[in-house]
Amino acid sequence: MASLRVFVSSTCFDLGPIRGQLRNFLTSIGYEPIMSDYNDVLYDPRIHTHTSCIEEIVTCDIIILLVGSRFGGKAIPEAISKVDFDAILEKSKSVEHLKKKENISVTQLEILKAVETEIPIFTFIDSRLWNDHELYEKNKSKPILKDIEFPSIEKPETAEFIFEFINFLRHRTKGNSINTFSKFEDIDEALKKQWAGLFQKLLNESRNKQLEFKRIDNLSNQFEDLKTAILTSIGSSNERDVARGVVRFRKLVDFLRNLRLTDYSRVLNENITWDAFISEVVGVTRIIELDDSMISSNRIMRMKTLMVKNDNTFYEVRYSTEYINELALEFEAFIALSSDIRNIIFDALNDMRNGLMTIRYQREDFREYLDRLQQQRQLFDDEEIPSV
Repeated sequence: MASLRVFVSSTCFDLGPIRGQLRNFLTSIGYEPIMSDYNDVLYDPRIHTHTSCIEEIVTCDIIILLVGSRFGGKAIPEAISKVDFDAILEKSKSVEHLKKKENISVTQLEILKAVETEIPIFTFIDSRLWNDHELYEKNKSKPILKDIEFPSIEKPETAEFIFEFINFLRHRTKGNSINTFSKFEDIDEALKKQWAGLFQKLLNESRNKQLEFKRIDNLSNQFEDLKTAILTSIGSSNERDVARGVVRFRKLVDFLRNLRLTDYSRVLNENITWDAFISEVVGVTRIIELDDSMISSNRIMRMKTLMVKNDNTFYEVRYSTEYINELALEFEAFIALSSDIRNIIFDALNDMRNGLMTIRYQREDFREYLDRLQQQRQLFDDEEIPSV
């Protein structure tokens, strides 16, 4: 059975004791630690050791990053070329310092490779360094920064590079959690909790995925049964038209069904036009598309269009007017079918309803409704203005 490979990335001289304890912890739970100072990394004699470390990253399943007082050695150009920096720049909001590649350490480059290849990273920062980082953040735009000594940093000239890399880590678009430690037990406790939680989540996701597969499989079987019932209920000459219609007119039938009309006979049995259907059957005299200024952005269900009836009551519709115009073309194609086929398609799709509410009828004057929407929008916008 293959073991989980865990790469421990850090400087060695200042974090040697912690690395040793971490190695014992990983082996005790059956994982394979990959650590440069224990010759776990394959040092290919044809390439530089820095490059070997970067290439080893992609063979691992998890990365543990320890950040302490030392910056470490700067990465050589050969190793730097192994990382896709264009991809990296999209994965954090703090990447300006990475544009100066000559200031990147080997440890940092290992983490950048892990970020590029989306290997999970568990980051632990010395608590003293984390406290100094807060001081750095408050003063980094001030001239006095160069005069500040950070007790947690061994070499003052490396402070900026270490602190800015911490910013890169905590501003990642995902996987940006950071833990602090003052002793190994802090790391031990955090990893046990995190890995146990992750394992539980993966088990739940696996179980839910299996249930989803079963649901999809059941729906597929129901669809096949329905299709078989449809095709066996009509003559062979109409089978192709019905099969195509069930697929093509699903959105149109959803729209018609959500209007909740009491009588669809004119749609199913007569050669009615779209305009006649909208005005005579539905009773709609005008269609108004709402813009963002009319809708409060905190509304859970964002309606896009009003279909106003002749008594000034209206339908709230999630579709845009452009989408409704596309449905008009589908309506014409649907009416061109024979009455028998239209009825079969409508009944079949009606049995497959998804329950999604896309149209909502409102028994109030649309003008009062628009006034209320604008008032709600103004109230919401006022709440968004920060106090001074």
